Amino acid sequence: MADWSPETYLKFEDERTRPARDLVNAVPLANPSFVVDIGCGPGNSTELLVECFPAARHLGIDTSPAMLDKARARLPNVEFRLADAATFKPDAPPDLIFANAVFQWLPGHLGLFVHLMDELAPGGVLAVQMPDNIAEPSHALMREVAASGRWADKLRDAARAPLPPVRAYYEALRPHCRRLDIWHSIYNHPLADAAAVVEWVRSTGLKPFLDPLDEGERADFLAAYTEKVAEAYPPLKDGGVLLRFPRLFIVATR
Repeated sequence: MADWSPETYLKFEDERTRPARDLVNAVPLANPSFVVDIGCGPGNSTELLVECFPAARHLGIDTSPAMLDKARARLPNVEFRLADAATFKPDAPPDLIFANAVFQWLPGHLGLFVHLMDELAPGGVLAVQMPDNIAEPSHALMREVAASGRWADKLRDAARAPLPPVRAYYEALRPHCRRLDIWHSIYNHPLADAAAVVEWVRSTGLKPFLDPLDEGERADFLAAYTEKVAEAYPPLKDGGVLLRFPRLFIVATR
C-alpha cells in the first residue's frame, strides 16, 4: 500500500486515542523501565505512554515514514524507528509491549503474540487493542462495492481478514501468562454526517480498497460507497450520525 496519511488519520484524533487510553489504563504496571509502542502511528498512543510512565525508556516503531515524521515532531525526546511489527525484535526485554490498532493487519498475529510474550521481561505485559468491526456496515459496504464494480478483479484480496474468535486468543496465550484479560468494548462515536464516516475509514480500513485504483475508479468507488454509507447511517435528530465501533482488548502478563 501507499504510505499512510497522518493528517487524515488525525482528523479524528480524540476518537482514535480513546481506546488507546483505555488500554493504557488497564496495564497492571507501576514503573516499567522499557516500553515499546508497536505501530505507534503519529505518536498519539506513545504520548499517552510517556505521560503514564515518564521514567521509562520509550521506543515507538512503525512501517510508515510519514507517521514516524509526525511522531518525532510530536515527541522529539522519544526514540522512533522504522520497523515491521511482524519481524521486530527489541534490543532488550521490554516491560511493556503496547500495540494499538495494528495487529489486525497481520493475519498470522496469533503466533506473533506468543513470540512477543517470550520477548518480555519477567512480569512484563503485552497490551493489544484491535478493531473488530469487519461485520459493521462501514466495512461490509466496502466489500459490497468492491465486488460489484468494474474494479472487482483489482480488489479481490483487498478486504482485511476477520479476527479469530476470543477462544483462539485465550488458548494460544494462556500457557504463556500468569494473568490474561480479554474483553470487547463497543464505542459509539457521534460524527457530523455519513461523509464523516467515509473520511474516518479512508485513512484506515478503506485504504486497501482505494490504493489499487486509478483516479477515475477511485472517485467512482468513493461515490458508490458514500451513497451506501448514507443509507446505512441515517441522520439522528441533531443531524449527525453514530459510528458503532467494536474493539478487542488483550492484556497478558508474563
